[in-house]
Amino acid sequence: MAELGEDADTFLFADLAGFTALTSVHGDEDAADLAEEFFGDVRAFLPEYGAEEVKAIGDALMVRVADPERAVRLGLLIVNDVGGGHGFPTIRVGMHTGPAVERHGDWFGATVNLAARVSGAAGGGQVLLTAATAERVRRRAGAGDLIFHPRGRRELRNIPEPVELFEASCDVSRSAEGL
Repeated sequence: MAELGEDADTFLFADLAGFTALTSVHGDEDAADLAEEFFGDVRAFLPEYGAEEVKAIGDALMVRVADPERAVRLGLLIVNDVGGGHGFPTIRVGMHTGPAVERHGDWFGATVNLAARVSGAAGGGQVLLTAATAERVRRRAGAGDLIFHPRGRRELRNIPEPVELFEASCDVSRSAEGL
């Protein structure tokens, strides 16, 4: 795997799994209200994680985080705390770390495209990330409470090569001990 430069960011996509079915059952207005509530809850945590919202796309929020460890922790918070605290459908998060190009407040490139595809591959309640993100986090001191469960190499739509994916979790006992 190529070494990522300091210009690499982590792009995270969080969305409401099952949103289409929810819209069909409850109607457009209620679904839009629920998406806005979800976005508001996630937005409240972004400054704490050094993250910035790039944009909302339907029921998904695209976020950029300079520090991949903080991105993983934010993803876990979104799935476990934001998702567990409301009447939201299940939330899923996907992310990838690498270089991207900024234009007028939006971000483009293969890194962003791959992050979106990883999010689409995630199941409800899952934080899924690429090997590039997992490796960046593993190299950092203080991230010992984060666990990356291998999920194998997956073919993702319009991505030329299969991508090695990991599911993130946090060992709360190690986190509480400060390990």
